[in-house]
Amino acid sequence: MSASAGTGVFVLSLMSIPICYLFNSLIYSNSADAFFFAGCSTVLILAISARFILKKKAPVDPLFYVYAVYTFLSVVNLIIGLEQDNIIDGFVTFYLREANPHINTAHGHMISYWDGCVHYLIYLLMIAAITWGDSYRAIGLYWVGSFLMRAIVYILGNAVGKYGTHVSPLFLLHMLYISVSVWACFRTFSQPSTWDAQFPSIQEAERKCLLHRPLDLLFIIYLILAFAFCVFRGLVVLDCSSKWCQVYTQQYEPYLKDPSAYPKVQMLLSMLYSGPYYIITLYGLMVPGCEWMPDLTLVHSGALAQAQFTHIGASLHTRTPFSYRVPADSQPVFLLVNVLYALVPQALCYRCCSRPAFFLRPTPEKKTE
Repeated sequence: MSASAGTGVFVLSLMSIPICYLFNSLIYSNSADAFFFAGCSTVLILAISARFILKKKAPVDPLFYVYAVYTFLSVVNLIIGLEQDNIIDGFVTFYLREANPHINTAHGHMISYWDGCVHYLIYLLMIAAITWGDSYRAIGLYWVGSFLMRAIVYILGNAVGKYGTHVSPLFLLHMLYISVSVWACFRTFSQPSTWDAQFPSIQEAERKCLLHRPLDLLFIIYLILAFAFCVFRGLVVLDCSSKWCQVYTQQYEPYLKDPSAYPKVQMLLSMLYSGPYYIITLYGLMVPGCEWMPDLTLVHSGALAQAQFTHIGASLHTRTPFSYRVPADSQPVFLLVNVLYALVPQALCYRCCSRPAFFLRPTPEKKTE
């Protein structure tokens, strides 16, 4: 398949910049002719982009078109984040005034940046893989984890936080995006697995005990500490009366008590899902043949990367009330702990995906060879 389709998607995503500016400018003109002109211009731009995408051969995979639309929305989200922080102006001013108040929270800011940067890159990589006929299951699973964490925290935080009563039709439109994305998640999981290794390398990896795998031993130590950390923060948001929990909240992470409820939901998700994940991964690192390990680490590393990026950014963001921000003298410790908590799972994921021999089972065909 020609690479023109992927190039067309990239061009389409950049069209969101003039479209946002055009709509925002014409909306404030309060003219029916202006609205008609904006609508016709948008349709014309999208039609030209679609014609460019389908110039030679239309991709068969329906996720190509889903991700093509998502690249457009990702650039819009980046514009929203930049305008919220007053870096640019006049692109989505009307939307920010009329949208759900959740988008104007510190958590909403960080979601906009994550979608506009990381998700945008992921969509382009998956579109390139589809265009070239390569597998995109690995990067797709990383996106699945990131999307699920983002969606669950955002929806539940909206429902139980201080903005729970502020629901507009735009929130229903967001639910349509969630529904399509969930379908895309299931379709990504259904892609054939690409993990493979030669039978001799599988046998050699299985013979090595844990002491002969020092990197895995370090990961096991991390998993034990990470399990304790995620359970501890879960107890903090559940208003544990322990002195340690109270001191930690006051001195290191007061954002956990933010009334928006996003950090509370996120820490509860970490305790209820990341906690069991750490235990399962401990088993997978010690017992050979756990073929689910690469996939599981991909999903979890994507989820944790999104969660920690949002949590760290929102804890320091000026949109967070001053009383809930990380104190200046505690920021080095806060950043060290949370950055390590986010980066080590990425290293574990890379280890499991780049050297999967220990986690694979030899097939009868390979044994015969």
